[in-house]
Amino acid sequence: MTTSDRRTARGPMRAIVDIGSNTVRLVIYGGPLRAPAVLHNEKVTARLGKGVAENGLLGTRATTSVLAALARYRVLLQLKGVERVDVVATAAVRDAINGGAFLERVAAMGFSPRLLSGEQEAVTSAHGVLGAFPGASGVVGDLGGGSLELVDIDGDTCRHGVSMPLGTLRLGRLRAAGDRAFGQQVAKALKKADWAAEPGSTLYLVGGSLRAFARFAMARLEWPIDDPHGFVLDPADGLRIARALARRKPETLRPLPGISTARMNSLPDTAALLAVLIRRLQPGKLVFSAWGLREGLLYEDMPAGIRGQDPLVAGMSAFVQEHGIPAQIGAMVAGWTVAAAPPSGVERRERLRLAATMLCLASAVVEPNLRGDIARDWALRKRWIGATTTERVMLAVAMLGHAGRLDVPPALAALITPAALREAQTWGLATRLCRRFSTCAPQSLTDSQLTVEGTRLVLSVQPALAALVNEGVERDLRALATHLGLKAEVR
Repeated sequence: MTTSDRRTARGPMRAIVDIGSNTVRLVIYGGPLRAPAVLHNEKVTARLGKGVAENGLLGTRATTSVLAALARYRVLLQLKGVERVDVVATAAVRDAINGGAFLERVAAMGFSPRLLSGEQEAVTSAHGVLGAFPGASGVVGDLGGGSLELVDIDGDTCRHGVSMPLGTLRLGRLRAAGDRAFGQQVAKALKKADWAAEPGSTLYLVGGSLRAFARFAMARLEWPIDDPHGFVLDPADGLRIARALARRKPETLRPLPGISTARMNSLPDTAALLAVLIRRLQPGKLVFSAWGLREGLLYEDMPAGIRGQDPLVAGMSAFVQEHGIPAQIGAMVAGWTVAAAPPSGVERRERLRLAATMLCLASAVVEPNLRGDIARDWALRKRWIGATTTERVMLAVAMLGHAGRLDVPPALAALITPAALREAQTWGLATRLCRRFSTCAPQSLTDSQLTVEGTRLVLSVQPALAALVNEGVERDLRALATHLGLKAEVR
């Protein structure tokens, strides 16, 4: 992108206040528009929907808690100078008899609250999924405290969005009559909403309770990646884990990292609902998404040109620039190394190679004593929007290769094919060679070339740069050539 393009791709800070049935949350976003970074995130668990589920009214205590949180958010936003603030309310306020009066009190605080209909809530959450998984197709299920939203998605379109009173705050009461009766009530709600899914479709799952279930499943499966975003679960495994979890009492569950006590207590009810959905909808796979309603609001406001950007490359470019690596240098290095790792024909793989190249370059400027776990922390633990589990592993493998390590932990190697592992190692070794030889200086990149000629991997260098070829460069060239089954030559 040109300098002007990069400037327009980054916007000012923007905040979203989400008044949900369980929590009221403030999130302030910044960074690139296509891959917004969370600058501030806090919530208050007010359980606003609890009274609605019991008697149709927003309770006095919950309302007071929400208004106190909003007063704090108002001051924080003023202190941080955030001018664009979107306030949305969902199922609890929508279903409450006194919801209108509550919104008037919110407006009196200086906010402009917007009440989303059930269909608007479903579609907005679906837009969040489409923003995180470009081209996604299947069904989005968003579970909140007051409701469950379902909507069909296909590429860039949403249809048949529905909202049903099956939120986590209602599930305990619905399950009181037994799991058989609970399953019948969920089936009745689906039928009333005239909702069904094509068997074999991907089911994208959104919401804090469902992400908590994902973390629980990841722990049960000893998953080597601990970020639930993008986690793919086979429906048979999901159903088995959900059924076992649904039968357990909250007090018997051991604490797990990343799951609050409140989420842990609601896990059995969440699992019971998910088990019914898996049986009824018969999905081909389950995919968990950290992007939902709030990110859907951001996605809906993105210009078409920004939506068309790749979120992984956009997020990676911003990340490496924070470490002093201009995105254009990453692109130049990726161009210099392309002969060693020509496009494989796998859809969208080149954008992953570019992202891996940038990540490797950024890792080189980190203090040596901090590099030990950097491949795990950056590739596997940092949340990369637009990256699948396979792609995360390839990023980690590339970083290991860049560090001169071709020994990949078996748990990671098991998640990708041998061909993908070898390809990612090539990316790392090639970037290592380029960085050592050129120090990523633009002139050294333009006055040299890496090519494959028959059985030889050739590094061609202009005479003025010949002194850059030292023992270390020759060693890295041989390592890359050996990995590719070639012989190294400096010309």
